Amino acid sequence: MRAMVLERPNAPLLARDLPVPDPGPGEVRLKVEACGVCRTDLHICDGELSDPALPLVPGHEIVGRVDAIGAGVDRLAPGQRVGVPWLGRTCGICPYCRAHRENLCDAPEFTGYTRDGGYAEYCLADAGYVFPLPDDADPVRLAPLLCAGLIGYRTLKLAGPADRIGLYGFGAAAHILCQLCVWQGKEVYAFTRPGDRTAQDFARRLGAVWAGSSDAGSPEPLDAALIFAPVGALVPKALKAVRKGGSVVSGGIHMSDIPAFPYADLWHERVIRSVANLTRSDGDEFLPLAIEAGIETETTAYPLEQANRALNDLRSGQLSGAAVLVP
Repeated sequence: MRAMVLERPNAPLLARDLPVPDPGPGEVRLKVEACGVCRTDLHICDGELSDPALPLVPGHEIVGRVDAIGAGVDRLAPGQRVGVPWLGRTCGICPYCRAHRENLCDAPEFTGYTRDGGYAEYCLADAGYVFPLPDDADPVRLAPLLCAGLIGYRTLKLAGPADRIGLYGFGAAAHILCQLCVWQGKEVYAFTRPGDRTAQDFARRLGAVWAGSSDAGSPEPLDAALIFAPVGALVPKALKAVRKGGSVVSGGIHMSDIPAFPYADLWHERVIRSVANLTRSDGDEFLPLAIEAGIETETTAYPLEQANRALNDLRSGQLSGAAVLVP
């Protein structure tokens, strides 16, 4: 099979011909239809996330058809379309797993990080960590839902009750979440890089009531500010934008250092918290909701062999929406 392989951080992915893997007990093999390119992939390739399982096939927003089934798998059928997310397996026995907080598992495996992912024609997945997907949808449009959508949804959940939402960084996750929030009747305020009128216009088209620079203050006090750009300096800005008792939630797995800020900006029971991974219940809740809400992902498709170009376009901020690789 053809695959794009990371052999060392801070180096381009290399096209390689690898053996088609056989599923072990509890696993399925997928023939990959599409795989989204996530900012986490960029952090892995750029060496900002340590200890990937090298050589590594990245990618964790995978849409594919079940091609082969390992021993003990009875919930999936050959030909069925499924999605594979970032969380690839958990231990099931640590205190977090036993408390139904598997996203905090002490011994997790992550797709496209500690186990091979979807930048390939075929991939393996733990059958317990895949989600059924509709047969009649475009696999390219589905792919970003598997991480950008799921992490955006969990970020919104952790914000608590909120009717006025600020989205900082209007890329793959925010453009999905904006549509969900608008469908739910919330007000969305989109904060982009200074001067990025394209992203601001995009946010307004998706229903944001206001879009402007992250350097600007919010025109209204926010109930919650959700940060998707990996920029620590946005945290103090978001704190200033939320009302008393409001929440600032970081949806990224990596962020630059957060600068010092006055305690007064945190006072009045404002909250800062992070999101770690996802749970299977997040997928069970969000994916049907995304279909019901009619969420349309904005995507740019690239052939598998152009994975480096897709990563560079993401790195340079040239994408509107999400990049997706198609074998």
